[in-house]
Amino acid sequence: MNREMLMLVDAISREKNVERDVVFGAVELALAQATKKIYPNEVDIRVAVDRDSGNYESFRRWLVVPDEAGLQNPEAEEMLSDARDEIADIEEGDYIEKPIESMPIGRIGAMAAKQVILQKIRDAEREMLLSDFMSRGDKIFVGTVKRMDKGDIIVESGRVEGRLRRSDMIPKENLRSGDRVRAMIMEVDNTLRGAPIILSRSAPEYMIELFRAEVPEIEQGLLEIKSCARDPGSRAKIAVLSHDKRVDPIGTCVGVRGTRVNGVTNELAGERVDIVLWSEDPAQFVIGALAPANVSSIVVDEERHAMDVVVDEENLAISIGRGGQNVRLAAELTGWKINIMTADESAVKQSLETDTSRKLFMEKLDVDEEIADILIAEGFTSLEEVAYVPLQEMLEIESFDEDTVNELRTRAKDALLTMEIAKEENSGGVSQQLRDVDTITPELVAKLNAAGVMTRDDLADLATDELQDITGQSDEDATALIMTARAHWFVQDAAPADAADQAAQPAAAAEQ
Repeated sequence: MNREMLMLVDAISREKNVERDVVFGAVELALAQATKKIYPNEVDIRVAVDRDSGNYESFRRWLVVPDEAGLQNPEAEEMLSDARDEIADIEEGDYIEKPIESMPIGRIGAMAAKQVILQKIRDAEREMLLSDFMSRGDKIFVGTVKRMDKGDIIVESGRVEGRLRRSDMIPKENLRSGDRVRAMIMEVDNTLRGAPIILSRSAPEYMIELFRAEVPEIEQGLLEIKSCARDPGSRAKIAVLSHDKRVDPIGTCVGVRGTRVNGVTNELAGERVDIVLWSEDPAQFVIGALAPANVSSIVVDEERHAMDVVVDEENLAISIGRGGQNVRLAAELTGWKINIMTADESAVKQSLETDTSRKLFMEKLDVDEEIADILIAEGFTSLEEVAYVPLQEMLEIESFDEDTVNELRTRAKDALLTMEIAKEENSGGVSQQLRDVDTITPELVAKLNAAGVMTRDDLADLATDELQDITGQSDEDATALIMTARAHWFVQDAAPADAADQAAQPAAAAEQ
């Protein structure tokens, strides 16, 4: 039997073009699974086959786990303290092994072993084919539609298969068996049997690769696509930059009579592409991204990472686009939040902001309307700016002398300190651990206090929408804050809650 096993391993290794060790590994796994069946409980068996003689030994083994974790499966685990009674230097994660009688394969065992071996060989073949395919470094997968699998399309290229999910297809695109398909290779998921290569025809990266194939200047490094935003199958925008002043980036990507951009459009079911000139100036970049609309003026808010874009009435619909498509794609392309408004809407907004700033300065700095208006005209919008803008910048204001500037700065600092003290008093019941959570500001502490959120665990227990109702944060910021508050839950040796936290929850502690 042992000689026959060696001959079988050699034959399979040659026939399937896989390493002998892979085949031996499959044999060992098959023998281990067959041996497990003689035990009533879930045990761990290891079989070792001698590569030269074909003889094999069987071992039962126990995984060493930390004492505090306890035994989840006593039949296959051993606590560290007990294991060290047998082997002094054994560590967590090691195995204790004891030899057991090897089970003869027999007819049924041989059949089961054959199935395991064949499956392992198929897996090894698939991994080898996949490894060879991925080693070529291709980013575009070109193949033929083979079949449908639970709504996904399986695309075959040679003996390798890719999976194109419905969500990654171009909407309204109807692919049938036998159709030729090109798609972007997004990732390899080895947990998916049969078709582990995940494909996409809707990803922005796919459009970038298509342009790279159509425009040689991109591959040569003369042009660069900085960003891309897509509404798959409908419209897209790409931002391009030329590294050579002699090369027109937009014209080069369009090609003679539009041949290059049309090649991309035809591949993407008629998706129209706007080619935008990338700029280091964010305002100029946004203006270009909103094409074909003409922009009248633009106001940049660095703190909110947003821009108010003013257009005239006849450009309003164009700038927004059908269903907000144009402004949405422009925002994705540039990474800025874009607010489109008419001149009248902009004037109303500016008037409200001016009134708010005027009231703030008159109240907190104890100045008259004239001084407040001078500060607003010079671009000051907050007490922090008045208090901490470089002194020389304020001295350049013609209407102010040095004494006035120093007095305004002192009053602004005093007002900020008073406001900070008031916030601390309003949030007196909030525990120190909650105050110490990353990204928590005094403003947030005051809002949480008003809502009865006193401890870090109180914050961690909130749902995202509940926190948004309290703080007015964005969905992303609220989620990030809650996850930060929950971080200590996942640390095994986390320190106990501080005294303030414990004092804030006496009822909960009593119930427990």
